[in-house]
Amino acid sequence: MKPAMIFFAVALSGTAAFAQSMAEMDADGDGVLSMAEVQALFPEVTEDAFASADTDGDGVLNEAELTAAQDAGVIPAN
Repeated sequence: MKPAMIFFAVALSGTAAFAQSMAEMDADGDGVLSMAEVQALFPEVTEDAFASADTDGDGVLNEAELTAAQDAGVIPAN
């Protein structure tokens, strides 16, 4: 397999795994994560940590905010 194809396959598999994780975390299926949904899996996440991850200030985390928070170590990665 060519290197570009391998990269593409790995990138797709990582995206699918993340999407599944987001769906599993999103208990009410609204496409975003509330503080309660995040704390159900990661009880150590504080209100301050959640607020810092919620960059648009709407009170929930979308997929981009969750990814950025996990990359920054603010919220644990699955």
